[in-house]
Amino acid sequence: MGTIDRTLDAREIPSKIDGIRREDFPVLTNVRPANGKPFIFLDSAASSQKPSQVIEAMNTYYRTTHANVHRGAYSIANKATEMFENARSSVQRFINAKHHEEIVFTRGATEAINLVALSYGQRLQRGDEIILSVMEHHSNLVPWQLLAQRTGAILKFVSLSPEMTFDYSHYESLLSAKTKIVAVAHVSNVLGTINPIDRIVQAAHRVGAVVLVDACQSVPHMPIDVQALDADFLVASAHKMCGPTGIGFLYGKRDLLTTMPPVYGGGEMIETVSFESSTYAPPPARFEAGTPAIAEAIGLGAACEYLQSIGMDRVWEHEQHLGRYLYDQLAAVPELTLYGPGRELPRGGLVAFNARHVHAADLSFFLDQDGVAVRTGHHCAQPLHGLLGAAGSVRASLYFYNNQNDVDGFVTALRSTLLLFAELNATAKTHR
Repeated sequence: MGTIDRTLDAREIPSKIDGIRREDFPVLTNVRPANGKPFIFLDSAASSQKPSQVIEAMNTYYRTTHANVHRGAYSIANKATEMFENARSSVQRFINAKHHEEIVFTRGATEAINLVALSYGQRLQRGDEIILSVMEHHSNLVPWQLLAQRTGAILKFVSLSPEMTFDYSHYESLLSAKTKIVAVAHVSNVLGTINPIDRIVQAAHRVGAVVLVDACQSVPHMPIDVQALDADFLVASAHKMCGPTGIGFLYGKRDLLTTMPPVYGGGEMIETVSFESSTYAPPPARFEAGTPAIAEAIGLGAACEYLQSIGMDRVWEHEQHLGRYLYDQLAAVPELTLYGPGRELPRGGLVAFNARHVHAADLSFFLDQDGVAVRTGHHCAQPLHGLLGAAGSVRASLYFYNNQNDVDGFVTALRSTLLLFAELNATAKTHR
């Protein structure tokens, strides 16, 4: 999915929005807040909950098939290798990559971006330019800062439009023959902005640049077709898409990956080794030195299969309905400042906000007492928060297992907390 060119009219929002397969997630039924209220989890943008199907797939591997992969010739070693590579195929199908070997397993999206910066980035020279946006997560900023320090390359940043979207006109003005890499989030983890990746890619390719897409906030939530997007690289983390922590993937076009040198040396990534030198395996093995996270890869594959069994079109539609409802409910609270595009523009299923006279951390603490889990802080986007004039914010983020009751319970608890602080402030003023 590239540009989302459709927004939901209020009349399209169902009168009651139920969660999808909520019963598959043990945490949502097993966690019981001390006050006896229902547990409301609204922090899936940080890390999603895990369905039983993923947990069981990993347990099955450990209970029945544990062996190292790509090495042993005995039966369970062969079976483990088959399960590991089947997981790669599941990721390939999930994002519609053309080739199996275009999927590289990494420790997460952060490592995947660093891999590109450390390997592909070796070809950059002093004066070459890298374009990012001001809304990037630190994981899609710091690796490029390090690359610029090593090579003398120059970082340039696309501004926000007045609507808090990607300023495409500014982006076009930054592109030149000096542009070598464009790295941009598909969906902002703070603003919820959905960036026009297809147009961004097309414009970058016209000047000969490659594009890396940070898809951590899009792959779990909407249909993604890397061939249609035509991005050169795309990264995502398993733990945000119903999978385990400690693993993610890099998608890279095969023709690019085959030209890139390895970043880590060791077992599995070689063809031949002598005392003097080594030759390297073709991708993806070239970039997967050492024993991999086998169970985690199997869990990621199971997560892809699980999400496909639901249907990513269905996930996206659900989150658009519920996300619009969440935005409208928060917009109706006068004490709040909401960040990101307004309701008339496409946005992901998250809302970041601040409240007048109440610190974000205080809001989060009191919401937790009511059984509501939200994220507070700068969300690994300090530069963006600086532009917003905020030290941090509260973020409520949705997934397909959330329902309208979650939003209603959250907003009720939020209003109650704001009222409590208003009363405390009023009392403090009378005693001055």
